[in-house]
Amino acid sequence: MGRADERRARQSGGRRAAPKNRSPRREAPPPRSESRSAVEAPEAPGTADTAGGPAPGGRAAARRAAAGRKGGRGVKGGGKGGKKEKSLIRRIFTWKKILGAFLIMTTAVVGALVWLYVSTPIPEGNPDAELQSNVYEYEDGSIMTRDGDVNRELVDLAVVPKKVQRTFVAAENKSFYTDAGVDLKGTTRGVLNTLMGKGAQGGSTITQQYVKNYYLSQEQTVSRKLKELVISLKLDREKSKDYILAGYINTSYYGRGCYGIQAAAQCYYRVDADKLTVEQGAYLAALLQAPSQYDWAVASDTGKRLVKARWNYVLDNMVEQNWLDKTEREEMTFPEPKEPKAAPGQEGQVGYMVYAANVELAKQLVATGVADDFESAAALVKKGGWNIQLNIDKKKQKALEKAVKEQLTSKLDAKKRKVDGDVQAGAVSVDRKTGAVVAMYGGKGYTDHYINNATRTDYQPASTFKPVILAAAFDEQAKTQDGDEITADTIYDGTSKRPVVGSDIGFAPENEDDQDYGDVTVQTALNKSINSVFAQMGVDVGMDNVLKVADDLGMDTEDLKAVPAQTLGTMGASPLQMAGVYATLDNHGKKVTPAIIASAKNSAYPSFKHTDPIGDQVISREAADSVTSVLTGVVDDGTAKKSVRDNPLRKGQKVAGKTGTSDNNKSAWFTGYTPDLVTSVGLFGESAKAPHPQVTLTGATTGLTTVAGRINGGGFPAQIWAAYMFGVSTKVTKFDLETDQGAAVQTSSPSPTNSPSSSPTPSDTPTANNTPTNAPTTNPPTTNPPTTNPPTTNPPTGDTTTAPSTEDPTVDPTNPTDPLSGDGQ
Repeated sequence: MGRADERRARQSGGRRAAPKNRSPRREAPPPRSESRSAVEAPEAPGTADTAGGPAPGGRAAARRAAAGRKGGRGVKGGGKGGKKEKSLIRRIFTWKKILGAFLIMTTAVVGALVWLYVSTPIPEGNPDAELQSNVYEYEDGSIMTRDGDVNRELVDLAVVPKKVQRTFVAAENKSFYTDAGVDLKGTTRGVLNTLMGKGAQGGSTITQQYVKNYYLSQEQTVSRKLKELVISLKLDREKSKDYILAGYINTSYYGRGCYGIQAAAQCYYRVDADKLTVEQGAYLAALLQAPSQYDWAVASDTGKRLVKARWNYVLDNMVEQNWLDKTEREEMTFPEPKEPKAAPGQEGQVGYMVYAANVELAKQLVATGVADDFESAAALVKKGGWNIQLNIDKKKQKALEKAVKEQLTSKLDAKKRKVDGDVQAGAVSVDRKTGAVVAMYGGKGYTDHYINNATRTDYQPASTFKPVILAAAFDEQAKTQDGDEITADTIYDGTSKRPVVGSDIGFAPENEDDQDYGDVTVQTALNKSINSVFAQMGVDVGMDNVLKVADDLGMDTEDLKAVPAQTLGTMGASPLQMAGVYATLDNHGKKVTPAIIASAKNSAYPSFKHTDPIGDQVISREAADSVTSVLTGVVDDGTAKKSVRDNPLRKGQKVAGKTGTSDNNKSAWFTGYTPDLVTSVGLFGESAKAPHPQVTLTGATTGLTTVAGRINGGGFPAQIWAAYMFGVSTKVTKFDLETDQGAAVQTSSPSPTNSPSSSPTPSDTPTANNTPTNAPTTNPPTTNPPTTNPPTTNPPTGDTTTAPSTEDPTVDPTNPTDPLSGDGQ
């Protein structure tokens, strides 16, 4: 057979192999990709079509194979769609298009910034004439006072010593002399945080801070931050660095109502700006970060530690920048500022109330987003233009001042008894239904004693904290170590120095005068303020639970350790805080937040009004009412009998309250309430000599003290309380209590007498025996609790708390100011 015959045979065979139903028409050419695949596929030997016709296994076979593969893909996962969709996404999101979109967005942003830069002029500065006085009113609308002219005096930068100038640069912006006036990273962070509602963040340059202080407002908005950025850039190009630095130090707020470095130099060191030393300049520069917190006269131990650290930071930065010799730096010591002086028109109690109102308003401005932080808000308040109406009732205020004078200050004579000059008094009175602070006593006078004793939190509340432990026990339905629910009739062991059971931390507190009481009910334990009982109760309830309830009631427990020593009231608290805690108890467990401001108005800012300082139910009504019921026993058969129960001014008013006397007699308290009004009175031992450390009250006056001269909470504090409260709270109404326990619901109550038993001589010596043990509990069973209190004729009364042992692992012997150091419990 020749080649032609072979070719015809192959062609004839190819036709026979084709499907019978195949269309005689020529098939459409396959897609390009498939054709390329078919062409590129290697052919089997003998499949070449030398004549141009289709060969078996040639293009026709390739088309059929391709069709089979395509069908297979369709069966598996999507046929035509899979590869086409993937190709579509790739065609849309190509790198060229992404790059193009990025360039367009970048151009738009840059264009917007350029437009913003060109269209935003440097505005006129805020002239001093815009700084107005604030007006303060009593509850009835009558004028209390106006603050004076703004304390500001501008000085040329050349007047300020060069090294003092550089303390501000070292503190705030080391690159000030070389940067473009902005911190892009910090500004971007600030904008993002504003958008996300995270508040203000640091990072602004001196130029930006000056722009914010002088040209713009303190509001926290994205537009303000962008304007700040643009104006700072333009100002840096148009003005010298000296001009900007002079503006910054002359417009900044330094606290104490002082604006500018000249006023600050006088406020803190009684010198003019040209006489400031580098050490003093470094303090003023450090102060700008937090003027209220870092003011040495009112700073807490933490605030003093922080401002000293920042002072060192400033000087170290100056050495780093070669602005200060290292040897000179090492010889520098911290320059403590002078005592502050009050502004005219704020003498007596007025200054204390104005200061408290300013603090409350500043906090509200932060809470409502008007200001970034407390310091900015305080500056807005001091800027002026506010009409502030306080909740202070003129009649009640006058009555409180009169009570303190008649019962205490008129009896003090520092010439006869040096310790009398160390006695400080503070008091706050709160309407439990509204939370209004109706009266406040801050000290002997704002111009004489700058610190407000009504709001200071550096003294221990001592046994006035015990009702908080009881409230936690009732609210948590806590049980003793024997598994018995804690009630007013539960029996505890009142033995002095009895080690607590159930705690990992050993604690064995001493009762006043190391008195052993034996088995007593909870009611009697509160009446007699027995330390050993409440130390054990705190462990039974759980100290975490106790501190949580304390926080819910209104105390500041954020940094407190949940240790048994806290049961003795070793934390710091103010009469304002304790009035709020007891007001919440009086208000049946609904949170009462004391408010000194009724309303505040300023045409430039949203009005502020305290419409409802009453909050949520923080403990159950039954728990709150049960504590109130028990507290009536403290008045009728406890440490406040002589001053309150038997006070001749009492006309049948129902009273619940608690005394407190800290270790070494550094503070003495009485906090109590009628069905409508709550008042907390505290006496504090503060040395008359700077730096005014805490000292004992023992030996002060010749009035209501024990034979050893100790001032107890049942003495002057309770006497002041009674003189005030029985004069202004004359309604004879009963407590509306939902409880079946406590002294207020007992079938038999103690009969009032005119000759209450006197207190024994107290001991100021803290126990050193605080042995941690795993001793079994000595609490007897409580299956048959007594219905009345055990006899109280023999055991002496006392509300004094004493220090934990120095063996307590929570005590830091190297830090005597630590609230857990055992001093003042």
